Amino acid sequence: MTWHLTDDVEAFRAAAHPFLAADPARNTVLLTLAEGAREGHWPGARFGWWTGSGPAVGGAYVQTPGMPPVLGTMPGGAARELAGALRGEVLVGVNGATATARAFGEAWGPYQVDRQERLFRLAELADPAPVAGRARLATEADLPVVTAWLTAFLDEVALPPGLGAAAAAARRTAAGQLVVWETDEGPVSLAAASAVLAGQSRIGPVYTPPALRGRGFAAVATAAATRLALEWGAEQVVLFTDLANATSNALYQRLGYRRVQDHLVLDFTGGAG
Repeated sequence: MTWHLTDDVEAFRAAAHPFLAADPARNTVLLTLAEGAREGHWPGARFGWWTGSGPAVGGAYVQTPGMPPVLGTMPGGAARELAGALRGEVLVGVNGATATARAFGEAWGPYQVDRQERLFRLAELADPAPVAGRARLATEADLPVVTAWLTAFLDEVALPPGLGAAAAAARRTAAGQLVVWETDEGPVSLAAASAVLAGQSRIGPVYTPPALRGRGFAAVATAAATRLALEWGAEQVVLFTDLANATSNALYQRLGYRRVQDHLVLDFTGGAG
């Protein structure tokens, strides 16, 4: 039973992509991070895949600089072995399905639960209550507001500003992945859909400025982004929610999203691993 660690995204994809693609919903983040690394967006990213008693891949992880490793589907024993394989590195935490993340965290050392999330997958899209306005793709003219909203989103969910809101806004606008809901007063909400990989697309981020919340804008923006992913041919559309946000969890379920599994983001900065 062995972990194979590399900074070569092509080697990782050659070994692990069939495994990831066999369960694209549960491995959605690894798929998109690996694709982003192929496109040059994550210099310095690290990758790994695990083989059990035979040659078949049975687990994988991806880590981008300054962020916790993201664990894909794997046995608990593989998560504990990965903690051992990474011993000596500086990790701020780990991100994965609840049991997997805890197995890694308990092998690593002291940890705190930073965030609890839930992965949802679309069953059948339900139309949200109608609100004023219309959906459209973000354009270059929207970049100032889109960049400001992505920056605010990163701040609200306590993610590092160094993730590059401006670059992400420009890249995802050019790719036609950002849906803006606008009224006669201008843009009021934003929802994004990721490119289809292994038949899946992930919705997120979804952002509405605080002063405009509670009016149904996030629901219609999310529905529009979901339709965009379906138009692209996505067989599965997924999204993550913060379990602490009861409003968003209820919203996505009303739109037709159903629970797949729960995730944890663990924080190691309170004690040495």
